Amino acid sequence: MIATFSTRLKQLRQQMNLRQEQVAKLIGVNKSAISFYENGTRQPSYEILLRIANLYRVSVDYLLGQTNSRAVDLTGLSEEEATLICDLVACMSKKNEIINNQY
Repeated sequence: MIATFSTRLKQLRQQMNLRQEQVAKLIGVNKSAISFYENGTRQPSYEILLRIANLYRVSVDYLLGQTNSRAVDLTGLSEEEATLICDLVACMSKKNEIINNQY
C-alpha cells in the first residue's frame, strides 16, 4: 500500500506540474514531508491525507491503491454538502494557479 501511495502521490504532483514546495505550501506541511511521503519513508496523518486528496481531486481510496477510479463519489451527500466540496475544489484550483504563476 505504501508503494502505491508514494507512486501515485508523485505522479499526481508531476501531472499538475507542481513542485514539492508548492504542494507543501498548499496542504500546510514542509517540503521534507512531501519528499518523505513520495519516497515511502513516512505516511501522512489522516488530516493531511484528506488535504492531499482534495488538492489532487481524487479519493483517499485512489491514493491508497484501493481503487483505480480517481473520481470523488458524492453519493449520499446533500446538495449543500456537494456544493461545498465543489467550492473547495474550485478554491484549491485557484490557489494552484496562483502558485504556478508565481514560480
